[in-house]
Amino acid sequence: MRSPDPSRRRFLTLTASAASLTALGLPAGAAAASPAARPAREPDFGPNVFVYDPGTPVEEIQSTLDRLFTAQERNEMGFDRYAVLFKPGRYEVDARLGYYTTVAGLGAHPDDVEIHGAVRVVGQPDPNSPAGISALTNFWRSAENLAVTPTDWSNQWAVSQASPMRRVHVKGVLWLEPGNGGYSSGGYIADSKVDGITINGSQQQWLTRDSELGGEWTNGVWNQVFSGVIGAPAQGFPDPPYTTLPTSPVTREKPYLFVDARGAWRVAVPRLRRNTAGTTWATGGAPVPSLPLSAFFLARPTDSAKRINAELARGRHLLLTPGVYHLDRALRVRRPNTVVLGLGMPSLVPDRGDAALRIEDVDGVRIAGVLVDAGPVESPVLVEVGTRHCHRSHATNPISLQDVFFRIGGPYAGRAVTSLVVHSRHTLIDNIWAWRGDHGRAGTIGWTVNTAATGVIVNGDDVTAYGLFVEHYQRWQTIWNGERGRTVFYQSELPYDPPSQAAWRSPTGNGWASYKVADHVRTHEAWGLGVYSYFNQGVDIRCDRGIEAPRRAGVRFHDAITVFLDGSGGIERTINDVGMPVVGSYGTSTVISYP
Repeated sequence: MRSPDPSRRRFLTLTASAASLTALGLPAGAAAASPAARPAREPDFGPNVFVYDPGTPVEEIQSTLDRLFTAQERNEMGFDRYAVLFKPGRYEVDARLGYYTTVAGLGAHPDDVEIHGAVRVVGQPDPNSPAGISALTNFWRSAENLAVTPTDWSNQWAVSQASPMRRVHVKGVLWLEPGNGGYSSGGYIADSKVDGITINGSQQQWLTRDSELGGEWTNGVWNQVFSGVIGAPAQGFPDPPYTTLPTSPVTREKPYLFVDARGAWRVAVPRLRRNTAGTTWATGGAPVPSLPLSAFFLARPTDSAKRINAELARGRHLLLTPGVYHLDRALRVRRPNTVVLGLGMPSLVPDRGDAALRIEDVDGVRIAGVLVDAGPVESPVLVEVGTRHCHRSHATNPISLQDVFFRIGGPYAGRAVTSLVVHSRHTLIDNIWAWRGDHGRAGTIGWTVNTAATGVIVNGDDVTAYGLFVEHYQRWQTIWNGERGRTVFYQSELPYDPPSQAAWRSPTGNGWASYKVADHVRTHEAWGLGVYSYFNQGVDIRCDRGIEAPRRAGVRFHDAITVFLDGSGGIERTINDVGMPVVGSYGTSTVISYP
């Protein structure tokens, strides 16, 4: 069945009624202006955003893409950020993405922007990989809201963490590895469709959520998770290593920028959905509410936290243009339904020990597309959602965090006790990578240098997480204190660098479990978890268990794996006292169901 024609798709996106917007907690002004309204002038996103239309010479577009890739291909710990945006139409270009680069369409529907060529990520030379190439450090880049017709045999997307593909239609084969079996370490696709086969290859773990696969998903290493995916392979963990949920319990897709039929710039704010499968943009989809870009403050990296907070206090939404924002105080989101949208992987850096972002316990806040770097003065927390002991229900209009990435060390010798703390009930966590760096610029990495105890703490009840990547923190990676929590896909490496067993011992034994469910929790459920060890200090370090949780009927785990990658020592058990040791040499231990 064909999708509606592009003009009708754009009309559907624009005609959400004032009543429906009010029901969503959005102002009636979020609906489109009347057809007679004049198009808004082109927004000024600054020098690092490139906007193209079909009339732009292809040589100009390709020259920009090539120049950005050359600059960003090896710029892993650099400070430049870029976005390349395409208005509706057809383009014959080869877009290779380096670090901190977003390529996105500006249509109301992914098929409104047709890329004939590629939007791709390639592998990097890696002498430690048997193939001589890997994607292990292909982080911090994204493709969104467009269609790709590969003119080669496939569209290659060889990435690891923090490189989402959202709202993309691949009209052919999708290839997720760097080639020849080169290493690759987990990624994320949502609200997308692949017409051909998907070649997973060497990808260790992967989450595909609310999407459609028209062809076979081939291969898998440790755990491939599918949540609400039409055409997903059948449940098979551990052989084949597929964890398949027929529907996703509760979702809301990431906001996205688009240009409407009259040339006005808007930000779509998709609705909350429950028990879903497939994309939001298939035939028959409901109109997507949207906000005029004029309701947003377009921040620049030169804007102070005081200025940005003043705009938020006025009731404006926030669009962060590409760059690095050094903050002398936290950005504060106090109003319901505020949208904070990053363009081109902008970074927030709290320089004086405050948080980067604090969100009040209010309905409907959406935070999306932001990288948070710990600063030189230790922050107790980098992002805090809600306040301690808050109990307000947000079941019909939750707070959401999507493509929000944390980094302790790398470009700076940063410090933070905890990266993300979630107090608010019903919060949606959708693709988070919290990373205490294991490599970076000289002087920024070390056991006593880039210190961080815990990546994620969930105190709120009824929180749902999809794509929780938490790695290398010095104590528990994730602590779940709230009731009725759900995690769909969890990937975690333990810290590489404990100097001794004595320096890395928890209240419950040797090492610190990665995923900790508090003893008082009565109900919790998680699917598709992987915890890995690589202790590289030449010391025999042991972790008693990868996952630690109360043993009771209401606390359930499905399809968990622990892996010895390399180095010394290892993990003794997978969940509590269940599972086999993976110690001293490569090995895996799987637990299909617990308890």
